[in-house]
Amino acid sequence: MMLEELRALLAHAPAEADHADYTEAIVDHNALGKQTEATRRLTDQRLGELYALDSRVPLFRVLRQLWSLDEQVQPQLAMLCALARDPLLRATAAPVLTMRPNTELARQAMTDALRAAVGERLSDSTLDKVVRNTSSSWAQSGHLEGRTRKIRRVVEARPASTTYALVLGYLLGLRGQRLMRSLWASALDASPDQLQQHAAAAKRQGLLDMKVSGDVVEIHFPQLLTASERTESRGTD
Repeated sequence: MMLEELRALLAHAPAEADHADYTEAIVDHNALGKQTEATRRLTDQRLGELYALDSRVPLFRVLRQLWSLDEQVQPQLAMLCALARDPLLRATAAPVLTMRPNTELARQAMTDALRAAVGERLSDSTLDKVVRNTSSSWAQSGHLEGRTRKIRRVVEARPASTTYALVLGYLLGLRGQRLMRSLWASALDASPDQLQQHAAAAKRQGLLDMKVSGDVVEIHFPQLLTASERTESRGTD
């Protein structure tokens, strides 16, 4: 997930930076302290794959808007974005998110989930490396803890991370209560009722608009998404 690199990059680059600015910071100015140009270019490529680093991409633009609001949930924001953009990481979501708190991760469950996703396209050695990397990502996000034995921990959803999870579901066309049950919502280890409470707090912070009438919930993001982005995402209640 490269959380520390992302943190360092966003602290270095101004909020109005474009994709070329991020590449310049990584490659030309070595803002992330990499030893060789090849490593700097590889880092730029991988961060671009995970996070886009382009304000024209709503997933990254909204992440950047929320990033400085609550440092505590930055690992959650990074994980939510990476889940949206990395299919291998996304394939490991179910084995991790369905674990009971304080239980140990079964590496075989992650291996089986990845093998089901990729078939025979990856060798066993490559698959083992992916398991290690994705396990590290889930540890960086706070869902797992430990070096050799990785134990499931519960992350704490907060208004900023809840907003981002809801935005990601919204961009896929989810609406109403379905926003509270998306993959991204489930990654916050909170019930739909708890997420609705965090969404209400996010509304008070001016991050979203929400109307609740009985079991009907309407959530929109005029502060974070453009009119065309809101129009292009087809709603499904």
